[in-house]
Amino acid sequence: MINQLISLSLKNRYIVLLIAVALFGWGAYAVKENPIDAIPDLSENQVIVFTEWQGRSPQVMEDQVTYPLVSNLQGIPKVKAIRATSMFGMSFVYIVFDDKADVYWARSRVLERLNYAQRLLPQGITPTLGPDGTGVGHILWYTLDAKGMDLGEQRALQDWYVKLGLQTVSGVSEVASFGGFEKQYQVTIDPHKLNYYNIPLSQVLKAVKSNNNDVGGRKFEMNGTGYIVRGLGYIKTLADVENIPVGAINTIPVKIKDVATVQMGGDERLGIFDQNGNGEAVGGIVVMRYGENADKVIHAVKDKMADIQKGLPSGVKFKIAYDRSELIENAIGSVKHTLIEEMITVSIIVILFLFSWRSALSIIIQIPITIAASFILLNAFGISSNIMSLTGIALAIGVIVDNGIVMVENSHRNLSIAQQKERS
Repeated sequence: MINQLISLSLKNRYIVLLIAVALFGWGAYAVKENPIDAIPDLSENQVIVFTEWQGRSPQVMEDQVTYPLVSNLQGIPKVKAIRATSMFGMSFVYIVFDDKADVYWARSRVLERLNYAQRLLPQGITPTLGPDGTGVGHILWYTLDAKGMDLGEQRALQDWYVKLGLQTVSGVSEVASFGGFEKQYQVTIDPHKLNYYNIPLSQVLKAVKSNNNDVGGRKFEMNGTGYIVRGLGYIKTLADVENIPVGAINTIPVKIKDVATVQMGGDERLGIFDQNGNGEAVGGIVVMRYGENADKVIHAVKDKMADIQKGLPSGVKFKIAYDRSELIENAIGSVKHTLIEEMITVSIIVILFLFSWRSALSIIIQIPITIAASFILLNAFGISSNIMSLTGIALAIGVIVDNGIVMVENSHRNLSIAQQKERS
């Protein structure tokens, strides 16, 4: 078989050269399409289910949330393992799938099963899926450089403008905000006043909830014109909250401001974010979607930041805290430089060793073709260009050259023996 293949290749040299050129062109295209990252993604193929139930102990979370979810998620196909963690007010379930399972197929299967498991959970508890990213998906951290701006205003700017803009970038799974204060209307109720007016706390909660909503009415016609009636009731100012009625005494309404004080404050925090000891900062973490090109996504995010910068208040700008593109470009550049040096060194050694430029050319030409063709296989198996994969290619160059030298030297020896027999 090998003899026939060699004979066929020698008889059709132009076809072999044409195939080599086509393979090199395909490989060059594969190099451009191959994802680039600094390190390989070795994380498990998993889907995270997060459930929050505030104020509950870890044991209650385990008994009423975690255990029902784990027991009902075990029947999903291609599941390798299910792990769970219960903590104060939160439950995490990690469903690990086979490596060959598509991540979005896995997420859809988990969602289907969660629709069934929802009825086994306490009322008002809704489990949610984690982002479609991995443990190495944190590609960019940034903060807002906004001197003189309140931390609450910075967090509002991050949550309602910057975050929403960056999430539209292709390849971004999530933008997680950190730092600052999350603005909220805070109603501090005086229990003595509630007792004086004989108003239960549940009635105050119901009044605040029902008075922060827009309602729709019916359509009616008048003078040949149709009108649609609707009620506008969303809270916009502190005065709107203070004037919400919670009861009545002798036809005189009792309002929120009569039994409580209302203020604009920040949500309770479990920690702060300090940057380089210069004080608190507000920013976000850009999480890359599974299987995306990290270098490409980072540059797209930076381009989007430049567009968002135009709409920021005066004096507010982005400050990059962590940028993986520097690590990616330096790592890939170092490996590429080593590859080029190795190719040049090997070419010189081959020429000196064989002392025949035609024989050396047949070996040297294998190096770029083989490297380009290896990227076709990298794309086929979903492997990115990183330190590990490119180093493997660099190590394989020696094997490629060794095989070529052995074959060429053997051919020279056989030709020399054949020529000596003809002369004799």
